[in-house]
Amino acid sequence: MSTVIQAIHIPTWEERTQPKPHVVYRIEIQASVRSWQMWRRYSEFADLHVELTKSTGAAPPAQLPPKHALALFRSNTNPALLEERRAGLETYLRAILAARDDRWREAFAFRDFLGVPVGKQAAHDVGGPSQFTSSSWLDEHQDLQARVRDVRADINRRDALSDSNDISGSHQANVQAKKKLAGVLTRVGVLEEGLQTLALAGLSEGELQRRRDMVARLRDDCEKLAKIVTVSRMTTRGIGSAAERNPASATDRDALMSSSSGMPGGFNRPVARVFGQAAQPRETEQTRPLDDHGLLQLQQTQMNQQDAQLAQLTSILQRQKQLGLAIHEEVSQQIEELDHLNNDVDRVGGKLTSAKKQMNRLGG
Repeated sequence: MSTVIQAIHIPTWEERTQPKPHVVYRIEIQASVRSWQMWRRYSEFADLHVELTKSTGAAPPAQLPPKHALALFRSNTNPALLEERRAGLETYLRAILAARDDRWREAFAFRDFLGVPVGKQAAHDVGGPSQFTSSSWLDEHQDLQARVRDVRADINRRDALSDSNDISGSHQANVQAKKKLAGVLTRVGVLEEGLQTLALAGLSEGELQRRRDMVARLRDDCEKLAKIVTVSRMTTRGIGSAAERNPASATDRDALMSSSSGMPGGFNRPVARVFGQAAQPRETEQTRPLDDHGLLQLQQTQMNQQDAQLAQLTSILQRQKQLGLAIHEEVSQQIEELDHLNNDVDRVGGKLTSAKKQMNRLGG
């Protein structure tokens, strides 16, 4: 579901007389940055239950409160019965929202029943540009952050299964993480395109820049996760390359990391300028299981991460520069206005002096 629903509450019910006497229940839906309410009859709840069971192939995790056997002979507005049904309907919706299996709350019938905006979801399905509002864009960003956390959880589960020597389960968790990450990357692109629509709708430049930074951080997180899920965890349980499963011996490591003046094989260390004292190479937990190719790949990965962080820092500094220039222009305008005001005060002061002199002459 594109909009992250955090809570559902049915606080009350209401009697209506049109088109014929009936009772409706007020459903309050709380999302991450917005809240709204819907009015639904019990018969609509029953239709929802049937549709969810049909579309997902399984009944929802909770049952609807049943109709009373003697309902035809009782008053439809019995407060005790209506309150009992209100509590049962609230429990029904909350069970779907809290279920570990998300197939019911992801169903179109459930989203439509709660009045969740589905415009951007349809855009995802057809691959076209999405028409976001300012608040729905924030909803989508919030949901993507939750999906990124789900990918991290799958990666952690993959590592835990790998530690327990469950190679098949670890592989399935990794595949699931890849699928989720691919969907997130697609939606991040749609989210970025949505900023163009918001710009045309009149969103301020400062807010647009802030949201561009939010998308950049989200994309950076996805790229880091992509590097993690494309390379299985390096362990000695058969996951990873032969070099990862068979790290170099301590003797070879010492020879490779040696700080002597000569290089292995009789080669001399190239002459280079050294500023300050040269740092001695040190082994870490991260580099210990790697061979020379692994070290090179690790260095390249760290350099790419530093380049991405530098690009992000450059974007932030450019924004700060623009803000500084805008503040300078505003201060200059204020100074100019103050100069005009000072001139006006001097002119009025001169007129008051002349008027005072004329008054003195008239009084004399």
